[in-house]
Formats: sequence, C-alpha cells, structure tokens
Amino acid sequence: MPAKLFTTTPMSPQKRATVVSTSVAALLTVFKLLVGIASGSVAVLASAIDSTLDMAVSLFNFFAIQKAEERPNERFQYGKGKIQAIAGVIEGTVITLSGLYIIYEALKKLFQGNTTTYIGSSVLVMLFSIAVTWALVRYLLRIAEATDNIVIKSDALHYKTDLLSNGAVLLALLLVWITGWDWLDALFGFGIGIYIIYSAYAIIHEGTMILLDEALPGHMVAAIGEIIGSHPKSNGYHWLKTRTDSNANYVEFHLVLEPQMTLEEAHHIAEEIEDRIVRLDPSKGWAITPHFDPHDDEHINELMFAGEYETKTPDA
Repeated sequence: MPAKLFTTTPMSPQKRATVVSTSVAALLTVFKLLVGIASGSVAVLASAIDSTLDMAVSLFNFFAIQKAEERPNERFQYGKGKIQAIAGVIEGTVITLSGLYIIYEALKKLFQGNTTTYIGSSVLVMLFSIAVTWALVRYLLRIAEATDNIVIKSDALHYKTDLLSNGAVLLALLLVWITGWDWLDALFGFGIGIYIIYSAYAIIHEGTMILLDEALPGHMVAAIGEIIGSHPKSNGYHWLKTRTDSNANYVEFHLVLEPQMTLEEAHHIAEEIEDRIVRLDPSKGWAITPHFDPHDDEHINELMFAGEYETKTPDA
C-alpha cells in the first residue's frame, strides 16, 4: 500500500537549482581562466579549473535529476531515484581529481619558481567570484533544506568549498602582492587541493550509502517504530526495514494483529499507520509496505533471510 509516491513537476526546484549553478559556474570559469592564464597565478588557475568542473558537474546533475524524477515504469518499478546517488559519487570523484590536479600545478610552480603577474586583476576577479559564489551557496542551501536532495546537497557542499578556496586564493594573492613571495601562491594552491579532496569524501560517502540501501537515520527509524508499535490494535511488529533513494523513503514491516481480524480491518489499521509515517517528512515520497502476521514469527523471517529456512511438505 504505497502512500504519496513520486511526484513530478515541469521544472522542480532542484532542477532549477542545477540550471542556476551551471550558469554561475560558466560565468566564473570564463573570468578566472582569462585572468589565471594572463597572470600565471596557480591559485587563480586552480580555481578556474575547479569552476570548469563545477559547470560540467552541475550540467550532469540536471540530467540526473530529470531522470530521477521520471515516474516508475514496467522496467524500473521503483523509479530511477538512485541515479542521483550515482551522480553524487561521480561528482565527488570529479572533485577529488580536480584537487589532485591543483596539487600537481602547485608543486610544479613551487619547484619551477614561476612568477605571478597581474595581481590586481586577479584580486578583483576573486572578489567578484566570492560575492557570486556566496549568493549561489545561500540559494542552494535553501533548496537542499527544502528538498533534502542529495544532488543539490552535493552541489551546495562543493560550492561552499569553492567559497572557502576562493577566500584562500584571495588571501594568497594579497600576501604575494605585499611580500613578493611567489611560493605563497603555490603553497595556498596546494592547501586548496588538499581541502577539496577532503570535502569530496562526504559527497562520495553519502551517495555510496544510498546505493548500498543504508537505513534511514536512527531518529527516523525510532519514530517509525513508535508509530507502528503504539497503534491501539497493534500486538507488536518486527522486520522493520527502511531505505531511501533521496527522492522517496521506503519502509517495510511485519505487523502483528489479532488472528480473527478481518482483512478490511487490517487494511484500515495499516492506512492509519501509513498516514502518521508520511507526516514525519511530507516533503518526501513514501513507499510503505506492511505485512500482516497473526503472531510474532520474526525467527522464521531471520531464517528465511539467511537462506536457512526449510519448507515442509506433507508426506506423500
């Protein structure tokens, strides 16, 4: 008995967010590349490369969300919500690779001793980048909070990382301008690369956990268990299983009821329980599947799951 399952809109907030982030990343890429190449600043060039990857990833995220919002069909009966987790893992991997490249460029400049020029122009570009990225992060965080979408959360996280790295680039440029020590630019670029790799781990981890069907957060599982067990006509429950694909939450459980109860009564009880569960997070789709038991047979379920349950057939 699924409840409130999968809804689509012509342009959902999360899709709109990816369009905005792609456009912003494209704008920043152009400015940073022009100044980074002209100035020879490894920190600015690193930031430009990061913005280029941001643009590609945000564009990929748009198509990932579009696919994830497609309604279930005969072939994909649970929908394609997990494509967003795949996108998150890919995004985290791309960010990691960009961090490694930035580290490579920083080390190359450190050992070759290249000079940074056009520092004034570089500072202006980074100030502009910080202002635009700050506005984008605020917008993405608001959409992520409203939708709890892993793709938008990933986008918000890595643009937040960009905001911090842009600040580090600006500081590096100012220090080079004041001291004349070009190695500071390389040192900050190296630090930015390390931080980018570190931040990517959270994105990869969350996406991987969704792909592995990790249970809903502990407080949510406890609340669901309380709703099932506290129904006045419930004699207990077992085999409660939960997972999410970021778009929808999935809940399965075995509900113990009186053996003499009619199917219609059991159905009505399940609907009451489902309505309360859905209210825990109305922003998500829910697919809730109850199973009715006349007594607690959890041990049999455990054996069946482990492949150790032997069915008995009457003697011939």
